[in-house]
Amino acid sequence: MLLAGLLFSLMNVAVKMIPHIPAIEIILFRSVMSFFMTYFALKRIHVPLLGNNKKLLITRGIAGSIGLMAFFYNLQTIPLASAVTINYLAPIFTTILGIFIVKEKVAKRKYLYFGVSFIGVIIIEGFDPRITSFDLAIGLIASLAMGVAYNVIRKLKNSEHPLVIMFYFPLITTPIAAVLSYFYWITPVGTDWLVLIIVGVLTQAAQYFMTLAYQNANLSKVASLSYVGIIYALSFGFLIFDETYSLITYMGMVLVLAGVILNVTSKK
Repeated sequence: MLLAGLLFSLMNVAVKMIPHIPAIEIILFRSVMSFFMTYFALKRIHVPLLGNNKKLLITRGIAGSIGLMAFFYNLQTIPLASAVTINYLAPIFTTILGIFIVKEKVAKRKYLYFGVSFIGVIIIEGFDPRITSFDLAIGLIASLAMGVAYNVIRKLKNSEHPLVIMFYFPLITTPIAAVLSYFYWITPVGTDWLVLIIVGVLTQAAQYFMTLAYQNANLSKVASLSYVGIIYALSFGFLIFDETYSLITYMGMVLVLAGVILNVTSKK
């Protein structure tokens, strides 16, 4: 999980290194690469590409697409650690939506944890002039969409092969990104092509190691390790992009992480 977190963080850095390339165009390149890598993996193990529950699979693809587009937008427009921290609200939305989608019960104390995280986000947005209300709204949309996607994955866990679930993401995202990229297209030049390839490879590798972690270890412990990503983000943001934060912004990040980790590690 630590390796997966590092790879995801490096992918985030790569996205931020090409701010002149529209986020939707980066997503297009990433989706095309993921499509072919997953397609050939499914063919090699002789698993049907389109699965059984197509409505839920399409819903997962659409939600994942919206979440990724919104997150990549934030990566390019606000400080790296702030974008990653706001994105960590996804597990909270996952839990809240799980009440309605997969009918899971939520202990009352978890609502306190939710509140702690949201206060942290308000502090980050309110005391960092680099983050507008629009940026925050985009970040919340990204987290909400990911929460929907994770709940759909839960519903599909016993009926679909994991690679089939992964396949629907680029299957849905690629045509959407292709149409939108037409209106904002900027032709990559020089090292842009290398960075785009790196984004695709890092994403696929990170998802592979994350899947291994969730398959072979305690869920809450693995999920908690994912929050080491904020340390990666703060380090890369400072070393590569010269990003710094005020003490109160750091306090906001701590509140977000505290609320999320308490929520994830709580047994009920």
